[in-house]
Amino acid sequence: MEFANAFILLCNFVIVPSITYGSQLALGAIGVTLIYGVLRFANFAYGDLMAFGTMVVILITWWLQSMGISFGILPTALLAIPFGIVVTIAISLFFDQYVFKYYRDKKSSSVTFIVVSLGIMFLLNAIVRIIIGPNDINFMDGERFIINAVEFKNSTQFEEGFSLKTTQVITLITTAITCYILFYFLNKTKTGKSMRAYSNNEDLALLSGINPNKIILITWIIVSILATIAGTLYGLDKSFKPFTYFNNLLPIFAATIVGGIGNPIGAFYGGFVIAFSEIALTFAYKKFLIYLTIIDPNTTNLIQYISTDYKFAISFAILVVVLIFKPQGIFKGKLI
Repeated sequence: MEFANAFILLCNFVIVPSITYGSQLALGAIGVTLIYGVLRFANFAYGDLMAFGTMVVILITWWLQSMGISFGILPTALLAIPFGIVVTIAISLFFDQYVFKYYRDKKSSSVTFIVVSLGIMFLLNAIVRIIIGPNDINFMDGERFIINAVEFKNSTQFEEGFSLKTTQVITLITTAITCYILFYFLNKTKTGKSMRAYSNNEDLALLSGINPNKIILITWIIVSILATIAGTLYGLDKSFKPFTYFNNLLPIFAATIVGGIGNPIGAFYGGFVIAFSEIALTFAYKKFLIYLTIIDPNTTNLIQYISTDYKFAISFAILVVVLIFKPQGIFKGKLI
C-alpha cells in the first residue's frame, strides 16, 4: 500500500507532468531543428512565434465564446487552433519574404541570420504584449479533470489521490498525432524527401531539380503549425504569459541540441530528456521516501536536489555538458 502511494505521488508530480511538458518541448524543438536543418540558422524568434500563435488562438477562442460556441467538455481553443495556424503561417511567410529572403539572397552568414531573428523576436514580443497584454491568461474551459484526486481517494483506500488533467491527455494525444503525420510526411512523401535532400546537401539537391523556394515555403508552414500547436498546448496546460514563452526558448534549444540539432527525431526525444531532468531534479522527494520508509518522517529536509527557482539552470547545464562531450547530440545531427 505504501509503495502504491509513493508511485501515485511520483505520477502526480513527476511522471505525468514530465510527459506533458516533454511533449510540448518536443514540438517546439522539432520546429527549431527544422529551421536549422533546412534554412541553416538558429531561430531565436521561435519562442515568441509560439506566443504569437497562441495569442491568436486565445483571441479566436474569446470570439467563439462570445458567439456562444464551445467544444463541450474539451477546450474551445481546440476549435481556434486552425485559425491560429493560418495567421501564424502568414506572419512567418511575411518575415521570410521581406526579411530573411533579403539576407538569403545576399548569402549572409548564419550569425547574421541569428541577429536578424533576435530583432524579429523583440518585434513579435512587443506585438503580443501590445495586443493581449503581459499578464497571465487562463483560457482553459471545458472539463478540467479526467480523474479527480479527491474522487480517486474516496473511491480507493489510497492515501494519495491520483489526478489527471484534461489538458495532459490532450497534449499527449495531439503530440502523438502531430509527430506521426510529420514523420510520415518527411519520410514517405516526395516533398518530405526533397526537404531531407535539401537539408543534407543543398548543392546536390539543386542539381537534382529541387525547387528551394518551395522547400523554404513548406518549412515555414510546418514550423508555424508546430509553433502554434506547441504554444497552445503549453498555454492550456499552464497559462499564457508572453515572457514565459521567451523563457522556454532555453529548454527548447537544449532539447534540440541534446537530440542532435537538425534531427527531428532526436529533437523529439530531447524534449523528454530535458523535461524529465528539470522536473525530477526539482521535485522534493521527502514524502516519497517516507512512504518507502527510507527516511525518518520527522525530518525537516525536503530531499530536493535543486530549488525550482533554478529549473532553467538544469537545461543550461545539460546544454553545456552535451556541447562539451557530445556536440552532435545523443542522435547524430543534420539527419532530417
